[in-house]
Amino acid sequence: TMSSSRLGLRLAACLLNISEARRKNIVENIAKAALLEKNGQKHPEVSVLNIFSDRDYNRSVITIAASVDDLGNSVLAACLEAFQSINMELQEGVHPCLGAVDLIPIYPLSGVSVEECGAVARSLAESLLLRAPSCSLFLFGEADLPEKRTLVQRRKQLGWFTRRDFSALEPDLGAAPARRCGLTDTGVPKDTGNRGQTKSGP
Repeated sequence: TMSSSRLGLRLAACLLNISEARRKNIVENIAKAALLEKNGQKHPEVSVLNIFSDRDYNRSVITIAASVDDLGNSVLAACLEAFQSINMELQEGVHPCLGAVDLIPIYPLSGVSVEECGAVARSLAESLLLRAPSCSLFLFGEADLPEKRTLVQRRKQLGWFTRRDFSALEPDLGAAPARRCGLTDTGVPKDTGNRGQTKSGP
């Protein structure tokens, strides 16, 4: 966990959605990839706060928190591990999972703006493209400039919940969707700017 001496950090988080839950070792390897620096040492300013796996859906959500400057590289490492170890041609689950890495939402935690999270998401998408050229990326929220379309808007446009053949789609970045990697949505969820305000009411 992060010690109080580092509370001055500008922190952001990613709730990384991957299409694997039944092979625990693969999920753990993806989470571990987020924690390591290039030299193989544990990164001092990156934490995996939680791993939630749903066996029926066959998807896991890995919560990665880090300084805003380190989060992109950590999530990149986890995504590359996921693209190597999850083949969507073989994936089975009751949830409409469309990508080995299904969703990369970036959230501000402290001292970070949603615009900065959008920049992290965009730069992460570009890095992913260089390192995993067969992936197909769609941007949403603060990463989708200038329109800033929401994740729901993007998914409706893509026919996310109904379509079965994605090969004709043109992604924002990357190749036309291939069966193995599928589609990946990257961006900043809409409601994140209001996190600090408590809603009044019942």
